[in-house]
Amino acid sequence: MAGLGRTDTAPDGDGPDAAHRRPPGLDDRTVAALGRLSEALETVERVRGHLYSLHQLTGQADLMLDEAVELFRSAGHDALADRIERELIGRNVIAGRWTFQIVEDYDDGYYAVFRNVEAAARDDLAGGRRHLHEAELKERRRTRGQPGHEARPAQR
Repeated sequence: MAGLGRTDTAPDGDGPDAAHRRPPGLDDRTVAALGRLSEALETVERVRGHLYSLHQLTGQADLMLDEAVELFRSAGHDALADRIERELIGRNVIAGRWTFQIVEDYDDGYYAVFRNVEAAARDDLAGGRRHLHEAELKERRRTRGQPGHEARPAQR
């Protein structure tokens, strides 16, 4: 894992805050592994957001069907309106489930376990510190002394 390397605050205080410095003895491979696990969790967070989009958009579409049914009825297409009411309105999106049930199962199952495993790994290996890999990447990529490249926000 060449090129990672430990980064501590420089003597002038220009470096990551304590919450973003690796604890003594934490090796490059472990920092890289924690970074990849964190990145995987971030991807799962995006999946969760997409599930909520599925949930909300499906609900919107189901409610729009009410207006479609009303319009079809007013246009004299009662058979089509009846079919939409019977086959689509309130239909499960997968066997036995509406989208809220899918979201709940995901949240309580896979997502909860994923978050717990990632937090436990950080707690056990890095004293709970988050984003060590990214903090070290920032230190390698920023230009010290250049505006907009500060190590951390200015203290107020």
